[in-house]
Amino acid sequence: MKLNKETLKHYFTPENFFNRDLSWLEFNKRVLEEAFNKDLPLLDRIKFISIFSSNLDEFYMIRVSGLVEQIRARVIEPTIDGLTPIEELRGIEKQVKPTLEKIYKYWSSKLVPELRENNICICNYTDFSLSEKKELNDYFSKEIYPVLTPLAFDPGRPFPYISNLSLSFAILVKKPSGEKHFARVKIPNILPRLLRIDKILTKKANKQFKAKYVWLEDLIKSNLHLLFPGLEVIEAHNFRITRNTDMEIQEDEADDLLELIEENIKQRKFGSVVRLEVDRDMPDFMIETLTENLEIKREAIHIIDGPLGLSSVMSLYSLPLHDLKEKPFHPVVPQVFEEEENIFSIIRQRDILLHHPYDSFLPVIQFIKTASEDPDVLAIKQTLYRVGSNSPIVKSLIEAADRGKQVAVLVELKARFDEENNIYWARELEKAGVHVVYGLLGLKTHSKMTLVVRKELDGVKRYVHLGTGNYNAATAKLYTDLGMFSANEDLCSDVSEIFNSLTGYSEQTKYRELFVAPINKRDRFLKLIQREIKNTANGGSGKIIFKLNSLVDPTIIAALYEASKSEVKIELIVRGICCLIPQQPGLSDNIVVRSIVGRYLEHSRAYYFYNNGDEEIYLSSADMMQRNLDRRVEQTFPIQDKRLKSHLKKTLLDTSLEDNVKSRILLPTGKYVFNQKVVTQKETNMQEWLMAHTSKTQSRTKKKN
Repeated sequence: MKLNKETLKHYFTPENFFNRDLSWLEFNKRVLEEAFNKDLPLLDRIKFISIFSSNLDEFYMIRVSGLVEQIRARVIEPTIDGLTPIEELRGIEKQVKPTLEKIYKYWSSKLVPELRENNICICNYTDFSLSEKKELNDYFSKEIYPVLTPLAFDPGRPFPYISNLSLSFAILVKKPSGEKHFARVKIPNILPRLLRIDKILTKKANKQFKAKYVWLEDLIKSNLHLLFPGLEVIEAHNFRITRNTDMEIQEDEADDLLELIEENIKQRKFGSVVRLEVDRDMPDFMIETLTENLEIKREAIHIIDGPLGLSSVMSLYSLPLHDLKEKPFHPVVPQVFEEEENIFSIIRQRDILLHHPYDSFLPVIQFIKTASEDPDVLAIKQTLYRVGSNSPIVKSLIEAADRGKQVAVLVELKARFDEENNIYWARELEKAGVHVVYGLLGLKTHSKMTLVVRKELDGVKRYVHLGTGNYNAATAKLYTDLGMFSANEDLCSDVSEIFNSLTGYSEQTKYRELFVAPINKRDRFLKLIQREIKNTANGGSGKIIFKLNSLVDPTIIAALYEASKSEVKIELIVRGICCLIPQQPGLSDNIVVRSIVGRYLEHSRAYYFYNNGDEEIYLSSADMMQRNLDRRVEQTFPIQDKRLKSHLKKTLLDTSLEDNVKSRILLPTGKYVFNQKVVTQKETNMQEWLMAHTSKTQSRTKKKN
């Protein structure tokens, strides 16, 4: 049987799939588990509280907002897992609200006291002495009061605009006549949310380190009367809203995509409200005022017993208290890059694999920088998805153009939440004379590729860097990703042809080594899965290992079910969303799904096929999601060097499967349990092992030299 959507459609029934968004919530719970992990240092636990909260904000801005729009449009069609939009939304709220209660109880009863024990005090305004309050009030008058703007709400002044994720006070004031009015004061996000006050108060502590903070809103609340002179502030309560920020872009109607994206960014500010967070003590009449004017239902309200928007506690992580953080790891520059001065000579000899953040991202930066400076380099082509601010790579591309080299860059303007940054860099590149394109109509370009064309003694030579992650020096220290340098002629030819299709016109459907989405990636993977099935049927062994961020695509999932039923052993290492149901009798008996959440965000995508002992490993910019396979330009490339293949299998895939510290196993119920080690096993933390292994390997190499 040839594997395709038609032959696999009998698997497309609700009982064979987890809901995508409910699966994501399970992932964010795994992030929260790290915050509750008593073995982690205090500030790292607080870091995970912040990450959990930021993740949840984005989930509501994108996924929940999409469900709300479907409900408003009266969409009742269920997704492949059988849930309608309204059923899914109810399922989300049923999970989120108890989780929020748990996290705030933990924050107030465990983390805040533990911070205090370590001389980090998050104080209440009422805790201070009269003299301290006077100093704080003076600071408020000088530094905070001028920034605040009270906004009235009455027949002459409409309900004020409230920006996404902004924190505000809903205030009831009373005039001397007894007349009551509603007002709003926004808490400025240009000021630190946790205000460090030990540097404000003149009374100095002893020489022992001590950090004292007060929530900005607490200090503002204590001084609200200054904003309403002559009136009585009866009560004031915090609230915070989340808006729909998912942009709808009609590219086919646009004359200029850059202008269209800029306009959509402006419109994003006015997206409909999908969540309202209020503090526990807010009275009903205030909640009713907010829900009526924000046009939101009561079910979308989260009542919070604590500070709203805990993502801001990440600022505590910057404290110079190394004993309260995990031991820092410094990425290693592989020894191979110290063997010769010329990076092109190194790459020409053999393919080179980098595993970030264990291996430093510096060789990638140096590759672009050297290409920009080398007089023999004729052209540089690169895709940019999320480059970050102050990008050394973009600066090198600009310098290359200034030196007269041919530079072509695809800047993906539709990279969600990075649109403004990418527009800035696109304009800077254009000013320097770089050929800038914004991608193909209707597709995001998510591929991670660089091509360098160089004139050498034996003719023009091409060099490529292909990766699983973005060309972003900052995230390369936080995300695990893989990248490969190569001068392989077939790979280089494929990359050249992809760039030609991105900058010009092309109907090309065949490539030598690369799988390219949306052209052929799904079909090529279905053939690889089918080969494992065939090998097993012929008496051999079949084995598949996928390491990726998300597994959603129904056709790929159905093919894995078919492989499992054919006795192919399947190990899936899925960090985030997994819609496949493992260990289901008669369906997925031979499939085990695990997730690893640790110090670094697992972001690399690696796909392994046993192939009767002639093992194949592919790395990719793409997950197994419909968006990656059908609506994005993505590249998947083979690891051909046997030495690198063996290294990847051992250090990444095998070690991931052996992890019994940070690894969780997915149950057929959709819940995850820790992968507990048995008595005979040694304790294995994959990320810690890779840090130690990388450092030891570098040390051994240096000793040999």
